[in-house]
Amino acid sequence: MADTLVTERAFFVLTVLAGGPRHGYGLAGEVAELSQGRVRLKIGSLYGVLDRLAAAGLIEPDRDEVRDGRLRRYYRLTEDGRRALALGRPPSPRSDCRRAEEPACRDRMVRARLRRAGRRAAG
Repeated sequence: MADTLVTERAFFVLTVLAGGPRHGYGLAGEVAELSQGRVRLKIGSLYGVLDRLAAAGLIEPDRDEVRDGRLRRYYRLTEDGRRALALGRPPSPRSDCRRAEEPACRDRMVRARLRRAGRRAAG
């Protein structure tokens, strides 16, 4: 299992996959919805994230399916991926958010802390 912080994009991909196998294009839509539009994965960046997560052993291909003449590859979390997600590691800070003094960054950090606190209280 990778010991590095998961990027924001990867965090949302793992979170979506926690609900079961998904295909690439479907993942992109669910990530955008789950992140309330903050994370929008274009196809090139989506498959880059998927490749990195697979190389780290956090996800793996589940199956290939042809629908409407197009191949869809489905991905699922591995046990290491489930453990990484269960650790509640927050996404690494975005490059534009390195200083807590910036209002947008401070608000994002506060919201992330509140979400983590809510997950701990519910769990």
